[in-house]
Amino acid sequence: MVSAPHEAMHRIFQEYPELVGHLSGVLGLELPPVVSVEPVTVDLTETEPLERRVDTLLRIGTEGDGPFLLVVEAQGKKDPGKTASWPYYCTYLHNKYRLPVLLLVVCQDHSTAAWAARPLTIGLPQWPTVTTRPLVAGPHNMPVITNVAEARKDLPLATLAAITHADNPDVDAILKTMSVALRDTPEAIAGPVVEFIAQGLGNRPAAQQWRNLVAVDLSFYTSPLSEEIRDEGRVEGRAASVLLLLSARGIDVTDATREKVTDCSDPEALGRWLVRAASVAASDEIFKDEASDGR
Repeated sequence: MVSAPHEAMHRIFQEYPELVGHLSGVLGLELPPVVSVEPVTVDLTETEPLERRVDTLLRIGTEGDGPFLLVVEAQGKKDPGKTASWPYYCTYLHNKYRLPVLLLVVCQDHSTAAWAARPLTIGLPQWPTVTTRPLVAGPHNMPVITNVAEARKDLPLATLAAITHADNPDVDAILKTMSVALRDTPEAIAGPVVEFIAQGLGNRPAAQQWRNLVAVDLSFYTSPLSEEIRDEGRVEGRAASVLLLLSARGIDVTDATREKVTDCSDPEALGRWLVRAASVAASDEIFKDEASDGR
């Protein structure tokens, strides 16, 4: 199953194709100035019943040297199968489009990055016929950006850097820098950054830190993520109000009642319970008639 970090690591190139040029200096790759970027179908399926897809495929136009194809693969862990599939992708695309092919692999941990950077050879040990050399972006070579001005200077690169450093011990400082850098940034620009970082963090502990920063530093911002955070805050507030009102009235709150209230994510149900908490004689009475009315 495709994970959110996997999607963020390659889809960011679809949203910010200019990253191709920005990464050239970071990764030590000399590219001519990029003048155009076009999305290309990621489906590499042949007529035989075998489906092959790359994560992201872009046709990059440059000044002077002509266009080339950029294959972006997001790699979350070592996968022996890539030893065969990556060379296939490159040779197939070169044969189909008759263009140079650059394979970029984006990782979030050092061991996977080191594994992905190894040349992949097809042929005899003493005479490789085909050699594929992936270009790797990961925590080993992406900048740790904790300077707000630096982040604002190149938000797409700073966003990818934050994603690749999701497991960095200083990730809290990285995320704080990003949230401050996005203040006063137009929502149309801030939106993709907020969502890509949220995806890239996955279910790591830092994901909650990012959610908190979005809720506080970017309170103006509206998106599926920010609305979800605010909804969670409203639900938590209502649940706390139900329990507080019961306690203030001297009603003994049973463990079962407390658990049901705190686990509830339905604001309408919490609203009903809050109203009932003002008059019930026992804590479990706030749930009366819930089953009979179909709620």
